[in-house]
Amino acid sequence: MSSKALWSLLRNHLRGSLRTLKVRGSLHSARKQEVFSPALMQALGKQCPGLHRLCLTETDLRSLPYDCIPSTLTTLELSCCEIASAWFQVPAASPNSQAFPQIQHLVIRNVPAFSNQHLLNVSIQGTLKTLVLSEAYRVTDVGIQTAAPHLGDLELLALRQCSIGDSATHFIGRHMKRLHNLDLGGSPSLTDAGLACLTSLLGLEELGLESCCSLSPEAIVAVCQALPQLRHIDLSRIAFEVQMIHKIQAGLPKCVVTNTVSSSDSNAESEQLES
Repeated sequence: MSSKALWSLLRNHLRGSLRTLKVRGSLHSARKQEVFSPALMQALGKQCPGLHRLCLTETDLRSLPYDCIPSTLTTLELSCCEIASAWFQVPAASPNSQAFPQIQHLVIRNVPAFSNQHLLNVSIQGTLKTLVLSEAYRVTDVGIQTAAPHLGDLELLALRQCSIGDSATHFIGRHMKRLHNLDLGGSPSLTDAGLACLTSLLGLEELGLESCCSLSPEAIVAVCQALPQLRHIDLSRIAFEVQMIHKIQAGLPKCVVTNTVSSSDSNAESEQLES
C-alpha cells in the first residue's frame, strides 16, 4: 500500500469504528516508498480513536518517531519492518506521557534492528501481557536479564530463534511467575540446567521447546512433573525415538506431548499422544 492510497482511505472511509488496521508496505519492493509519515500517523490516531490493534508488514518506520503512534494502541505487531534505535522509548519525566501507547501485546517477527535496548524500552513501561519475539537475533541473555524484572505481568512469552540460553531461563523463572504460555523454540543453546529454572512457573499451561536439541528426556520429564498446570508440551524437531516419546508421555499422563520431526523427503513423522 502506498502513502497516497492510505491517505485516501483515511479521508473517505476510515472512521471511529475502526479497531484493527493491517498494512503491508513496500520495504522489499523496488519502489521502497514509505507508507507512514508523522502527519499521516497522527491523523490516523485522531480520526480513529477506537484503533487498538496495528499490524505492519514490510514497512520502513525509521523516519517515524515513536510518539506519533496512536496512543489508543494496546496491540502492535511488526513483521519484516525497519525501526529506529529510539523506538519504544518513553521519557520517564515526559509531561506528554499520555501521548504514548500503552502496549499490552507486542509481536515482533523478523525485525532486524530490534535489540536488547528496544526490549528494555518497552518493558519498563510495565504494561506488557504478551510478548512474542521471533528471529530477533539481537536479543540476548543480557537483554532478558535487564528486562525481566519489568515483565512480571506477562502471561505469554515467545522467544523463537533469539540468541538466548540458560541464563535467560534463570531470569524468566525468577521474575515471570504469571506466565501461562512459554515458547522457547529454536533455542539450541538451552540445556537441562536452564530448563530446570522453569520449575518455579507453577501456572504454566503450555511449553514450547521445538528444536531445543540439547535437552535430555529425563530433564524434560522432571521439569514438567514439577509444573502442576502443564497441559501441552511441544518437542517438535527434537530427534527422540518414538519409544522415548512414549516414555515421556507415560511420565506426564495429564499432558499432551507433540513431537514432529522433519525428514529429508516429503514425508514427516508425527507423534501426538494424548491422555
